[in-house]
Amino acid sequence: MKFNSVAIVTGASQGIGRATALRLARDFSAVVLAARNQDELQKTSAAVNAAGAESLAYALDLREPQSAEILVKGTLERFGRIDALLNIAGAVPQIDLFEMTDTQWEDGMALKLHGARRLTIRAWDALKASGGSVVLISGSAALDPKPGFAAVAAINAAIIALAKAFAERGINDGVQVNSVVPGAVMTGRRESFFKKWAPVHNLTVEEAMERFPEEVGIARFGRPEEIADLMAYMVSPAAKWLTGTSVRMDGGEIKGI
Repeated sequence: MKFNSVAIVTGASQGIGRATALRLARDFSAVVLAARNQDELQKTSAAVNAAGAESLAYALDLREPQSAEILVKGTLERFGRIDALLNIAGAVPQIDLFEMTDTQWEDGMALKLHGARRLTIRAWDALKASGGSVVLISGSAALDPKPGFAAVAAINAAIIALAKAFAERGINDGVQVNSVVPGAVMTGRRESFFKKWAPVHNLTVEEAMERFPEEVGIARFGRPEEIADLMAYMVSPAAKWLTGTSVRMDGGEIKGI
């Protein structure tokens, strides 16, 4: 079923962002794509068009404050509305708490936290007009912080809090806001991490990838398409009463309540 509606997906050049853009092409008339990698973004754009939705791609860096203005203004000029905003962009360095520099902390926050914050605020009036939905992506490290990836945990926890703050405003403004907390999803970025991590621990990449699920207590890695299906549900009419919630999908990795 097609809706006469427009979704914006950030981080759309790869991984969960690309999978989500392709999934939303089944439900939305148009999908606006944003990412830093122009070549990969164009591949996503072509795939969205092939899936039956109209695409509009912006190669930009959401760490830059003007990017939110460019993206929202361009979307409204082209399509006249925004019905869903999915904030997926964000790469936070996995560096030990005692080794990470101020610059690395600030860079990690600039894209995933502040980029999403600015974009949501800039799109808010359009979302009010459409009774739209916002999803911010966090991660399971927020619920189980470790010193080896303290920035990932801290920034992801901040995103959950930010989403809840937006959601409370959204109850009065008619904008639905939630966050998604994925676990260990196998993306290109995760594969790159294992290629660096495995030799340091005297393992092959294959051994590292086989060992990880067992060590964290899950049966397998997640797939980007599984998170994309969840995202699509959360911005669908069927989920409209779901707001102010952090939805975890991690294969059972987080054992605590």
